[in-house]
Amino acid sequence: MNRPIRVLVAKVGLDGHDRGAKVIATALRDAGLEVIYTGLRQTPEMVVQAALQEDVDAIGISILSGAHNTVFPKLIDLMKKNKLTDVLLTGGGIIPEEDIVKLNELGVGKLFTPGAKTNEIADYIKDWVSNNRK
Repeated sequence: MNRPIRVLVAKVGLDGHDRGAKVIATALRDAGLEVIYTGLRQTPEMVVQAALQEDVDAIGISILSGAHNTVFPKLIDLMKKNKLTDVLLTGGGIIPEEDIVKLNELGVGKLFTPGAKTNEIADYIKDWVSNNRK
């Protein structure tokens, strides 16, 4: 790739707590990735449209509201409909382990819970993109 990895970071739904998303966005930027932060109260449709417009390699969703079992499947569906099948969908927040397993089975990438190291998140995205996007 002849450009930095582009990552869209978003908060979907009515979850108004965005400090973690901003910390992750800053850490990813500091790791050399180009970050687009869409801010609060995005819909899945808005996230996918932004991903298309920004030609991103990865989408990172920060979710603390408990709506992960609704938001991630909707995003996967919209990404497939918009032919974003080579874009990583990852994220993190308060997500129970059993839900993480189910979401991974649907096609969501690795999900990070509180305490995850930001360098591990950046490394995961870099590795995924280098192995899946050309």
